[in-house]
Amino acid sequence: MHPTPRPYRARPRVRWVASPPPGAFRPRPSRPVEHYGGPPSYPVPPRWGFPHLTWRVPTAVPGTPSGYPSPVERVRVLHRNAVTVLWFLAGLAAVAAGAEFWRYALLAMSRTTALNAATVGFSDALEIIASLLTVVFGLIGIGSALWWLVVARGAAADAAGQEPARSTGEIVAGVLVPGVNLVMAGSILAELEHLVLGRAPARRPRPSRLVLAWWAAWAVNQVLMLLVIGWRFKDGVQAMADAVLLTGLLNTSAAVLAGLTAVLVYRLTTLLAPVRTDRLRPLQVRSVKGAPEPEPHTARPAGAAR
Repeated sequence: MHPTPRPYRARPRVRWVASPPPGAFRPRPSRPVEHYGGPPSYPVPPRWGFPHLTWRVPTAVPGTPSGYPSPVERVRVLHRNAVTVLWFLAGLAAVAAGAEFWRYALLAMSRTTALNAATVGFSDALEIIASLLTVVFGLIGIGSALWWLVVARGAAADAAGQEPARSTGEIVAGVLVPGVNLVMAGSILAELEHLVLGRAPARRPRPSRLVLAWWAAWAVNQVLMLLVIGWRFKDGVQAMADAVLLTGLLNTSAAVLAGLTAVLVYRLTTLLAPVRTDRLRPLQVRSVKGAPEPEPHTARPAGAAR
């Protein structure tokens, strides 16, 4: 498969600045320079002061604009959730693949010998449960990865000062529409990688080996899914056995695809937001060494103003 990523189109942002014509406003009179009159004085000792809080980096006050997460922070949160779901999906798909291969081995053994009813029942239960969980978490993984992709595109475009090359509708259609996603999904990731790496917008995106491997796994998974669906409509014992084998291969490709997606999401997030919040450590002063001794306190004169 030859990747055909779409060249990234640079759309520089235009900012219109309106300035009033000369003479529209009168110049403000200059204020006289105030001279320093000494430190402030209070009739009573002041009761205000700074709050007793530890040093926090960064400081965000709830209810203020600083408390709203930035696009990069949203990418970090979404990437953490998506990677967790994708690795769990990879494990479930591997278990489902093992259950399908075990069932195929039992089918091959049943041609020459009788099978234990408990073994067959356990194999069927494992295959049904693993397949259902794989489908459920597969939908969750697709949703979380797609959400991360949309937010990461916006964050990367803001960081580069460019407009995204594709709209959100094109991204969703390029990932979810069958047939179209065979070509569009890899191109979208190649464009995102090109934007995250800070390459020139006029250059043609050249996907890395990780993106190419993901693209190949994505195509193989789509082709196997079509084969499994088509094989289910065939009649005969051999067609049923072949469908079980193809389903095992489909689950194996799904496990590989979920693992590659988790690695790719982690890599692009690390390039876009290299500083991770989970690695920050709280700053706290524990000891002071080598500091000079404080000067002795002198008594305030009786007639001194506060």
